[in-house]
Amino acid sequence: MKKKKWLLIATVGGMLATSAFVGAGGLVEKVSGMLHNDVKVYVDGDNTTFHPVYINGKAYLPARETAEALGYNLKWSKERLELQQRDGVEQEEYMQISGIIVDVTPVDDQYRLEVRGHGVSNWMILFADKDTVITDNAGAAVAAKDLKAGQQVNAQYGPVVALSYPGQSHAATIKVGNESLIKEGPVHAIEHTSDGWQLQFSELKDGQETPSLVLNGGKETAIVTEQGTPVEWTQIKPGTPVRAYYGPFTTRSMPPQSPANLIVVLEESLNVDAETVKEFRELAWKLVPETEKAGLITKKDEAQVSLIDAKGAAIMAANEQQKQILADIVAKEGKVISVTYSTDKDALLGPLQIVIHPETKTLIGFFIRR
Repeated sequence: MKKKKWLLIATVGGMLATSAFVGAGGLVEKVSGMLHNDVKVYVDGDNTTFHPVYINGKAYLPARETAEALGYNLKWSKERLELQQRDGVEQEEYMQISGIIVDVTPVDDQYRLEVRGHGVSNWMILFADKDTVITDNAGAAVAAKDLKAGQQVNAQYGPVVALSYPGQSHAATIKVGNESLIKEGPVHAIEHTSDGWQLQFSELKDGQETPSLVLNGGKETAIVTEQGTPVEWTQIKPGTPVRAYYGPFTTRSMPPQSPANLIVVLEESLNVDAETVKEFRELAWKLVPETEKAGLITKKDEAQVSLIDAKGAAIMAANEQQKQILADIVAKEGKVISVTYSTDKDALLGPLQIVIHPETKTLIGFFIRR
């Protein structure tokens, strides 16, 4: 529910001079003021009959009538003036997040919950205490100490949110759903299907990598780095390390399949925001050598964009000038942007990797291929 709000809206027009008399300590003092008949006062969007009097540049409204319009009871005595809110007028306004608890830490008399998912923010630190109402899907009470990583939750928090990243706030209510299963490891394969995306994991059996789990994802699946940066499906490649929250239900097929709820990409180099990914895909596409275009397998909008350390990277500079620029970046322990394409020569030479300066957005060179 929303709080009562009031707003002064001034309209263009003249001012009418008047006088106001204020009683004080048995004396009558004449105060010069300006009555604004053309200033309208609205309460929750409704016009009122109030007209402020301006004295020494300040606007004054009749106290008792204004308080009543705003939903307060006014009490006055010689010692003090008190505004008391009426019951039911103001309700706290909360924000919501629907997602997965990825970490729970006891802190003093409360529990610190790291939640990732969808809402006003896709990453929040919530604090649950004795005032937090926690229930399960059936409405039964749940103790804060029983909250754990992997649980699906719908939480209301606020109204105050700390200006930090991620945001921090008090959890007003938490509805606990199913407990997700967790799979951490490198991606074995990824495929775009008519229904969305399939993420495949494998395990070593008899000396061979054998598919062990398939996760199905789509728009409802949250994909982020550990730093909270959103990641596109096309940024995930075979070998990308992830922590996946899925299920809890799986099919009886071989390998079993399950819906992916949340995927946290553990590769730091992919901590690149979506706009930057789009920008450098456009730049790199124009820098693909003509001799390589016919053999490209990766589409323009599927190239992997990574922010990597320049030091230690096997980069061949495009020319002598770029060689010096690269040396300067390495000396400063800086980073460069790498855009990777699969080609029909990967088995022989490895992928095509274009290296771009993150600030000047000019070509630095290419990763040395085998």
